[in-house]
Amino acid sequence: MSDPVAVGDLAPDFTLADQRGEMIELRRFRGRTVILYFYPRDHTVVCTTQACEFRDSYEIFGQADAEIVGISSDTTASHAKFAEQHGLPFTLLSDPGGLVRARYGVPRLLGLLPGRVTYVIDPQGVVRQIIRSAFSTNRHIREALHAARQLRNNTA
Repeated sequence: MSDPVAVGDLAPDFTLADQRGEMIELRRFRGRTVILYFYPRDHTVVCTTQACEFRDSYEIFGQADAEIVGISSDTTASHAKFAEQHGLPFTLLSDPGGLVRARYGVPRLLGLLPGRVTYVIDPQGVVRQIIRSAFSTNRHIREALHAARQLRNNTA
């Protein structure tokens, strides 16, 4: 694993399949703030809570000109079912080998489970904030929204 991505770094670009099977590049979102969140698994209690909190705040993130993108190692079929079951309006990307997770340096929880980390990436592609909390999903949403609003206010 290379050095973890840090605040001030250019967010590493990648291409992954979304829940519809479409190949998505991170650079596609340039010009907007991106809330890029890595989570352990679809259909688990904490991950579902986090996804639904992002869903419930989706319009507010949109008002801050921010796009939400979730990444886990689950399959595109699992993501499609997860998104449909919970009415998720944002992109979920499949990182089956965990290569993007490793590239970002997202740590494992207790050395076993994929970690939960959110990156706030500005419209130029620079990481402006990193939120790490394995169980406080609300913290991810609250801090990411605050950062997205600050970025919007700084560019307005």
